[in-house]
Formats: sequence, structure tokens, C-alpha cells
Amino acid sequence: MIPASLTTNRARLTLDFDPGPGLLRSFQAYPIQMDNDEATATNAGIANAANRPCVLLVEDDRSARRFLEVTLQRCGYKVIAAADGLEAMKLALASPIDAVITDAIMPHLSGQQLARFLRNNEKLSRVPIVLLTGQENKDAASSPDDSIDAFLCKPVKAEELKSCLAGLLRRT
Repeated sequence: MIPASLTTNRARLTLDFDPGPGLLRSFQAYPIQMDNDEATATNAGIANAANRPCVLLVEDDRSARRFLEVTLQRCGYKVIAAADGLEAMKLALASPIDAVITDAIMPHLSGQQLARFLRNNEKLSRVPIVLLTGQENKDAASSPDDSIDAFLCKPVKAEELKSCLAGLLRRT
């Protein structure tokens, strides 16, 4: 038997493997006691999660979507991610959202088409919308119906995204 041990922030795991085939023979988990300060901080984090603004992030490029998702989470936002405009429409109708960040060019439905859909929905018409574009000229991506609240050029800098979103959410 080959023992292995792993300690996380809340548990100690003990594993025993058989040599050869590498089969797991036994597994045990032991909770680690938190002191009162740690428990209070953890409970406060859970309570605050419900009060965080929710951002619908729409980006078809997986790596860009992951970068933006992590950036937004680090800024304190709850993030719902979609890979295209159609998926975003479904999520927007099913989940309470406070803002939308969408890529301009995506399969199935563009960012501007998504914005027009949101503006025409009574429940979602006032949600701030940020359009991400790879174009250097923001005017080239401007929406003729003014359904977009802000434009950001890719690659987006974390501070620029944070500042833009915070400003839009203050106005609502």
C-alpha cells in the first residue's frame, strides 16, 4: 500500500493506493476546525455573494471568456458566462442580471443584435451593456440605435473594464 495525504483549507484527505494497477484502496477525509475569525469571514463571504452585482458575460473565444470571467470575479462581481448571443438571450431571461458585457462579433447572434433584444425586453431594457470590439475605431462599432452604453477595445485591460462597469452600475 502507498499512502498519500493532501491538506486543503478545510479538510485533510488520506488516500491509500495499491502498487501496480494504481487502484485506490481507501479514502478518508477529516474536517479541519476553523477558528472563530475564519468561520466569521467565510460566512460573511457567503452572505455577500448574494448581494454582488451579476454580470452576463458573452464571449465566443474560450480563453478570452475565461480571462474576463476571472477578472470580473476578482472585482467582486458574480458572473454568468455564455459562449454566444443565443445562449446569452436564454440566460438573460432566466437569471437576474445587473449588466451585460458582450463581444461584438459572435456566431448566431452579434453583440449588437443581443443588445437590441435586451432593450426591447421590458424587464431588461435598462441593464447597462458594454460591447467589446477588436476594432481600433470605437465609432466603427457604434450602434445606430444607441443600444450600447459603452465600448471597449480588445484586448481589454482589467482596470479599464472595472472602471467602465463600476461607472455604468453607479448610474443605474
